[in-house]
Amino acid sequence: MTNIKVISDKNKKSNKIKAILIKLLSKVKINRPNITIVIGGDGFMLQTLKKNKKSKKFFYGINSGNYGFLMNKFSSKNIIKNLSKANIVAISPLEMIVKTNINKTKKYLAINEVSILRQSRQAASLTIKYGVKQIIKKLVSDGVLVSTPAGSTAYNLSVHGPILSLNSKKLSISPISPFRPRRWKGKIVSDKSKIIIKNLNPQKRPISAVADNIEVRNAKIISIKTNQNIKFNLLYDKNKSLQKKIKIEQLRRETS
Repeated sequence: MTNIKVISDKNKKSNKIKAILIKLLSKVKINRPNITIVIGGDGFMLQTLKKNKKSKKFFYGINSGNYGFLMNKFSSKNIIKNLSKANIVAISPLEMIVKTNINKTKKYLAINEVSILRQSRQAASLTIKYGVKQIIKKLVSDGVLVSTPAGSTAYNLSVHGPILSLNSKKLSISPISPFRPRRWKGKIVSDKSKIIIKNLNPQKRPISAVADNIEVRNAKIISIKTNQNIKFNLLYDKNKSLQKKIKIEQLRRETS
């Protein structure tokens, strides 16, 4: 088992799966280098990937949480075969750079989405640019999401944003409860250029910027761009890939 590392979060189900897995793997050798098996939910997987952003490892997720969209279902009977024949999906994260009201700059990665959220009872007042083009001059809303294809079925879907194919090379910009313009549905853009979101009234209408689950409060200017230099290599069971999961969600939306 020298070529495989097993990590888990702290819940009882995760620890039980980990114990079973270590016992099974001690009896065989997987002919695949640098595999890290991540047992937990999507949040634990996101946390693990970001800690290993400079590594060339392959990550195989096993769900022990609720939905576990980024994870595989555990089967003690098939786990060895699944690991040996798993398909590789490479994804790149968003890089969020935030300038705050006191001119501090903070940088974080987001694998699912960057959320711009109102920080008080006042609605946010935002302007959004894509490269040199202005997407919207003034958006008054509870906020806005910038989502990757991998994250397009998460928070983005909940705010009625579009589901993106994994190989689309697109990002989704989706408003959260837009008030003005009320009928603005957002925009799909290429992942090649930078998205700039500026708070038009930072004193009266403060906002926070959240990269997956890491929050920066009192944001003034947020720059968002896909970091193509980082590739996370995820492993999925044959016929149950991330692409297929996204496709199933697209079909559900079309028939609902």
